[in-house]
Amino acid sequence: MKKVLIFAVNAKYVHSSLSAWILTEGVRKFSKYSYDVSVVEATINEPIDKIVDTVSAFSPDVLCVSSYIWSARILPSILSQLRLRLPNTVFVLGGPEAAFNAEYWLDGLADYVLTGEGEYVLPPFLDALTDEVDLKFGKLANGISGAESANLADRSDNPVDPYTDDYFTALKGRLAYIETSRGCPFSCAFCLSAHDSVKFFPLKDIKNQIRKLAMSDTKTIKFVDRTFNSNPERAYEIFEFCLSLDVSCKFHFEVAADLFDERTLLLLDSAPHGRFQFEIGIQSFCEPALLASSRKTDLRRATENIMRLTKNKNIHIHVDLIAGLPYETLDDFKSSFNRTYGLHAHTLQLGFLKLLHGSVLRSRADEFGLVYSDVAPYEIISNPWLSESDIKVLKQAENALQHTYNKGRFLSALCYVFKVTKLTPFALYSRLGKAFPNHGTHLEDYACQVFSFCIELSDVVKDDLIDHFLYDWLSMVKGKNAPEFLKPRLASSRELADEFEKRPGRKYRRGEAGVLSDGSSIFVDSENRNPVTGLYRVFMVK
Repeated sequence: MKKVLIFAVNAKYVHSSLSAWILTEGVRKFSKYSYDVSVVEATINEPIDKIVDTVSAFSPDVLCVSSYIWSARILPSILSQLRLRLPNTVFVLGGPEAAFNAEYWLDGLADYVLTGEGEYVLPPFLDALTDEVDLKFGKLANGISGAESANLADRSDNPVDPYTDDYFTALKGRLAYIETSRGCPFSCAFCLSAHDSVKFFPLKDIKNQIRKLAMSDTKTIKFVDRTFNSNPERAYEIFEFCLSLDVSCKFHFEVAADLFDERTLLLLDSAPHGRFQFEIGIQSFCEPALLASSRKTDLRRATENIMRLTKNKNIHIHVDLIAGLPYETLDDFKSSFNRTYGLHAHTLQLGFLKLLHGSVLRSRADEFGLVYSDVAPYEIISNPWLSESDIKVLKQAENALQHTYNKGRFLSALCYVFKVTKLTPFALYSRLGKAFPNHGTHLEDYACQVFSFCIELSDVVKDDLIDHFLYDWLSMVKGKNAPEFLKPRLASSRELADEFEKRPGRKYRRGEAGVLSDGSSIFVDSENRNPVTGLYRVFMVK
């Protein structure tokens, strides 16, 4: 019996690999022969030597590797060392990085690159290896096997269930992924899913899988569908099913806000706080950029729906922008940023265009004058509308945004600063990022930097600013050292200690309360965290 090892490298420990377990079950379900299949999951943060040792210990006959943009940088080093350690092993790569850049990987790193849907492609490939036949089934060019043989046609509507006992043993409470559809009906030029038509998996199977995941010890279930609500009726049924489950886990969906109808919005209004998380791609408000990217969005309707969702405060909303799209200047992007910030999403991700292998924009990079890095993640460096210095300004804004707003930090203080200074969101974040770039700064030190930046702005009153920072600090941290400028305001006086005793059912520790500039007491309930924002409840006593 051949030993087959399926190997995946995740971006973080909290992530898990869905593809590895789909492949495993595909081999077990569709192969002509029996194979001894194992799975190894590593992370990009582990030492390469450790990863190589772990994989080598299995001594597989066939090593199957999933390749993605986040692992593309370290996989060559891993594979080079493994080929020395495992000279008799057949190396097979799949996934988007290999499928759209096969020649690179076949130059000494892999023996074969498989394209297509792995759970249907890998089994006949392994069978062919076992039969020791010429691997010229399906499509074969320079060692690239698409394995697109006719006997797979009836299997494409026969999905596998990756959620086995072995899967849950390996999951260990990490973030779990589920796929209810494959492909995307849209053709965004920066996305690989633009190549694919949509295939929906049977709802009965999907509901069974959701139930199994929800009953496990995972805290978050993330749907990997590229546009989950591309079929609104189907999306409604799955939303409704998730809401019917008596579980505490969260469900994360990537959705198009303009596709929500009134019936679905009413259902979402009833969702328990924190049950759902939505990731919504706006990408840009610049019409020429959207047109060049083949991005079709009803921006007016998307804006209205996002504002409705955020107003209800029961769903965590994450909104994406992409910097570097054709025809969008720095001023255009500033406008997109400020408009998107005004939607009051809980997270505003300022991302940068990535020219992925296989994407339409990469194939048209010379036409548009797009300059990008030749190493993963192939990020934009400049284009005719954004210079390198413009990109630097955007990076500065992204740095400040990521370490403040997107982490729920200093929200009250920032709101106060916007109100009194009349600065636009982009102006404030770009200036803050330039003045105090955060590259691993301790939180209490960064709080001092943000405070020192804000206090120099026009019309900011020091006592008012400290009040807002005190409120923010109590709401966002638990048990961390406070910045120096807040320590005089934190609980230490006899008067505040007396105030603690008046509040029944709870003893407050130092650092859980403070005094505002008008003498009011402020307390944090560090046992009551908002499931949507992640912030603790803060209340005041006059």
